[in-house]
Order: sequence, then structure tokens, then C-alpha cells
Amino acid sequence: MEIWKTAWRNVLRSRRRTYVTVSAMSFALWVMVLYSGLVAGYLRDMERSILDLEIGDLQVHAGDYQEDPSLYARIDDPEALLGQLQEQGFQATPRLLAWGMAAADESSAGVSFRGVEVAQDAQVSRIYEHVMEGSWLDPADPQGVVLGRRLARMLGVALGEEIVVLSQGADGATAADLFTVRGVLQSIADATDRAAVFMTAGAFRELFVVPLGAHQIVVRRPAEVELDAAAVAVRELALGLDVQTWRDLMPTLASMLDSARGAMLAMFFIVYLAIAVLILNAMLMAVFERIRELGVLKALGVGPAGIAGLVWAEAVILTAISVVVGLMLGVPTLLYLAIYGIELTSMAGVSVMGMAMDPMWRAELSIDVVVAPVGALVAIVSLAVVYPSLKAAWIDPVRAIYHR
Repeated sequence: MEIWKTAWRNVLRSRRRTYVTVSAMSFALWVMVLYSGLVAGYLRDMERSILDLEIGDLQVHAGDYQEDPSLYARIDDPEALLGQLQEQGFQATPRLLAWGMAAADESSAGVSFRGVEVAQDAQVSRIYEHVMEGSWLDPADPQGVVLGRRLARMLGVALGEEIVVLSQGADGATAADLFTVRGVLQSIADATDRAAVFMTAGAFRELFVVPLGAHQIVVRRPAEVELDAAAVAVRELALGLDVQTWRDLMPTLASMLDSARGAMLAMFFIVYLAIAVLILNAMLMAVFERIRELGVLKALGVGPAGIAGLVWAEAVILTAISVVVGLMLGVPTLLYLAIYGIELTSMAGVSVMGMAMDPMWRAELSIDVVVAPVGALVAIVSLAVVYPSLKAAWIDPVRAIYHR
């Protein structure tokens, strides 16, 4: 107990240095809490966009579909696999895919047709929440389609107007029909914005003469199941089919997200390295200012461990105060950014690696976001105090008493 009283007295002895040290440590912690929260929020929203809107956690295709996408490369009995997946706690939906052309007035464009089971797809994808104009698909309106934002602009069509679609059916005959635009999506991803035509699965099957099968099954894993474990479980159920995680399907984007997490750790190191130099300087100054005092303590019988413990106790007090102050500043600020976010109106429509950016950047407030900067600060301070504590511990009491 005496060591803490002495350490507290020593901290208060040089108040200016204490204020500077605590202020710098608190500011660094505040900055890193905000930085980690904003980066975590960005990565969370980006990954959520990938999983919730387009890709899902995993996708199942016929064995050769990814190498040669074809209207004929279908999963023969998707219903059986869907039932097995649901029994294992997965959410899954089939999708139908084809390519062709769409035209309106004098404009035309190459498009990708996507047939979805409306009710089932809503349990896996939240794309229905991203309709900018009009409304999402409705099985009661089989001739209604939803277009990507750029595609609607290229064709020059508005809600309620008709488009002509043209392709080739599975029977080899021409697949052509008139559809009505019932919805236009917000910016989601480059491929979707530029070419997607969403229609009900029933309308797709009738247009392309595909009564059975599915080209793709999108799977969402339970929250408590890791992605790799989920992939193993789905592969055991989907024997003979190609099962890929979203990281397999989008390796470049997955690598970018991993790099962003690595950059966050690098930023921790750079900022806290400066703090380590400050702590090292402050503790060394504290030791040199009290050389005679430390020499007297050693002469009175205090061992090296006791002297080193005194220096460590001072560092612990400074760090504790800094953590409290830093979190008192950082957590409320992070909470505000998590609720209200930062509006990036000028970034609307901008995409990163083909995925559209949300113009509202919201931070993430979680235990990890707070604990990681605090843990990094404590680790850096601990390293910075090693040399001053050893310097004080092995001081020669005779020379220290006569030090001037």
C-alpha cells in the first residue's frame, strides 16, 4: 500500500509533466478508439453489403457452372438440398440466371436476368430494401421487373414503362417478351447497377423454358457458425456440387478487407510508438530527478524490486488516468458516430472494388473496438517503462546520495 501512496505523491509532484503525459496518452487513446470504430464500421458495412445484397455467405452451383456459365448448367434437385440446409440451421434460396438483351424505344443494353423466389429470397437477401423507386417484385405481378439503377438510365425508362427482353430459351427457341418496370434499385454493385433485371422465378421459368432446377443456391450461415465450418457442412450436404464461400468468389475484395484490418494495426503501432517515446522520456526524467531520493530508499533497505515497482506503479497510475479520460472522450463520440454517422453525400454512387459505398459512414461501437486500443496502449506503456524501471532498480545508493 505504501508503494502506491508514494507513487501517487510522485505523480502529483511534477504536475506539468503529468498533465502533458496524461493529455498525450488520453488524446492518442481517443484518436485510436475513433479510428478503430470507424474502420470497423466501414468494414462491417462493406461486408454486410457483400453478404446481404449480392453474394450471401456461400453459394452452391452445378460443378461446371463457374467455369462455363450456361442456362443448361443447373442444380437438378435444389428443393432436396434446400430442405437439408434448413434442417442444419442454414437459410438458403435458389436463383435462376441468364443473359440477353433489353430494349426500350431506341435504346438497348446487354443484361443479366435474375429469377428469384420472392418470399424465400427475402430470408437470405435484403436487396428488396434497396429499391430507390417503385417497389420490389411481387408474385402477383409476374410481368413486373426491377432494374439496376444505371441500366434504367441507359434504357431511359421510368416506372410503369415497358421494356422488351430478348434471349434464347432452354428449348433453343427465341425467348422474348414485354415486361413492365415496377422498381429501380439503389446503387449496389457495378454489375448489378449496369445490367441486372430481376424477375420472379415463375416469370423466368416461363420465359426461358426452365421448368426445373436452379443455377445457384445462396446460403446464409447461422451467426454462431464460422465461415470455414459452414463451408465444410454445406459441402457435406452438396456432394458433387461446387460450394464456394464469398471469400472464394470475391478474393480481391476479401484481400482488401484483410489489408484494411492490417492497416488498422499498423496505425496503432505508429501512433503508440510516439506515445512510447513520450512515456520513456517522462519516466526517465522522473527517475533522474529523484536519483538522491532513490539512493536513500536503497540505503534504507528497499531492494531493486521495490524501486522498480515504484516506477511501475507510477506508470500504472498515469496509464489508468489516461484510459479513463480517453474512454470518457472516445466512447460518447463513437456512440454519436455509430448512431448518426458521417454523411458522405459527395461519395454517393462511388464504388470500391465493384461494391457501392453507403453515403452514410457509421462507426461500430463494440467491446473489441474499445478493448483493442486500450490493450495496445497498455502494452506499449509496459514496454516503455522497462528501461526506466531497470535504471532505477540498479542505481548505486552511495553514488546516488551524493549525486548533484
